[in-house]
Amino acid sequence: MKVVVSGGGIGGLTLALSLHQRLDDAQVHVYEAAPEFRALGLGINLMPHAIRVLAELGLLERLSELAVEAKEFAFYSSKGQHIYSEPTGILSGHAYPHLSIHRGDLHRVLVDAVVERIGAGHFHTDHRLVDLAQIDDGVTVEFVDHLGLPTDPATGDVLIGADGLHSAVRKKFYPDQGDPVFHGINMWRGVTKAKPFLTGASATRIGALSRTGKLVVYPMRNDIDGEGTQLINWVAEIMTDEVSPTDWSAPGRIEDFIGHFEDWKFDWLDCDALIRDAEIILSYPMVDRDPVDQWAFGRVALLGDAAHPMYPRGGNGAAQAILDAEALATHLSRTRDLTAALADYERERLPVVNRIVLTNRSTPPDVLIETVEERTGGGTFDRIEDVISREEIEAISKGYQKVAGYDTDTVSSKSSAVS
Repeated sequence: MKVVVSGGGIGGLTLALSLHQRLDDAQVHVYEAAPEFRALGLGINLMPHAIRVLAELGLLERLSELAVEAKEFAFYSSKGQHIYSEPTGILSGHAYPHLSIHRGDLHRVLVDAVVERIGAGHFHTDHRLVDLAQIDDGVTVEFVDHLGLPTDPATGDVLIGADGLHSAVRKKFYPDQGDPVFHGINMWRGVTKAKPFLTGASATRIGALSRTGKLVVYPMRNDIDGEGTQLINWVAEIMTDEVSPTDWSAPGRIEDFIGHFEDWKFDWLDCDALIRDAEIILSYPMVDRDPVDQWAFGRVALLGDAAHPMYPRGGNGAAQAILDAEALATHLSRTRDLTAALADYERERLPVVNRIVLTNRSTPPDVLIETVEERTGGGTFDRIEDVISREEIEAISKGYQKVAGYDTDTVSSKSSAVS
C-alpha cells in the first residue's frame, strides 16, 4: 500500500510513523511545502491522550528529555488571586504524563523518527500540492516548489491531506469555504528565559478574556543555562477587531497588547516583566472553521487542521491531529478496501472532533476564570468558596476534559491500537 501524505507537520508525521508500525508493506511518502525543516512555533501542551499515542510509537523517552513534565493546571484571576489548581498527567492518575514542549522540539523528534525508521527518501521538502486526481486504483498528485516550478508528481493508493489550516487538499473539496473564521480574539505568543514560578511545572491561566485579556503561561524547557533558568512560553489573548495574518511565524508588536498586562505584577509572577523580556513575539488570530460533515472522499481524506481547524485550547489542535493519525492508521491496517477504511476513520473521528471545535468556542477551561471574574465584577475575593463552589469548579474542569478526551477514564480505556 502506498500512502501519499500532503503535509509534514505533527499529524502527517505521526500518521507516517503509525502506518509504518502497523503495516509491513506500507510505503508512506510525506510531502512538505516548506523548502527545509525549520523549528516553527513556540510552546505546546501534550496531554495524556496524545502522549499515549506517541508513547506507543516509542517516542516518550526522547520527548521527556526535551520537555517539562507538567504537575498542575493553575487558574488565577486578573488580580493574581488563586482560584483553583488540579494535578495533571501522572499526578492526576493517568498512566501517561502531560508534557509542555517547544513545538520545534516535538517536530524534530517526529522528523528524526521518520527518517530513521522509514528513510530520508520518504520525507520530501519543497513540495506544495497544487492539484490531485482520483483514478480507479489510486490518486495522482501534482506539486510545485517554492519558486512555483513543477516538481515530480506522485501517485499512491490513497492521499491524506494533512496540510493544515490553508489545506490545498481540503480546498479541492470545499472550493468556496473562504477564509478562516475570525471571532474577535487575537493572540500574541512569546518565549522568555526566566526563573521557575509556582511549582516550576505549572500550566497556568490568568485573567478573563472578556474583561481584561488573558495570559497562558508555562515552562517548556528546564535548566537551559545550568543555573535553573527555564524557557517560559506565554500566550496573551485580547478581544479586538484587528486581525493578524494567519501565519504562525508572523511577528508581533509588544505595544499592541502590553497595556492590558503592565499592572499584572504578582508576588508569584511579574507578567509585565515576563512579556517585556521576551526573546521573540509572534502574533496570530484566534481562528477556526465551521465544522464540515465529510472528511473522506473516495481515496482521499483530511486529517488534523485540514479536517477540523480549532481554537488552540487545551493543547487540542495538535492532540486531535495525533489521535486522527492513530485512528486512520488503525483503519487502514484492518482492510484492503481503502475507500471503506477512510470512511470508517471519518465515522469514528468526525463527530468527536467537531464537538471539540464547538466546545473550544463556547466553553473552554477558561470559563472557570470568566465565571469568577463575572461574579466578583473583576474585583478581589476573600475566599474563593464564597464565589464558586468546589463542585461547580470541578464540573467545569472535568466536563471539558471529558469532551476533549483526556479525562482519566477515556485515556485508560484506550488500549494499544497496534495490530
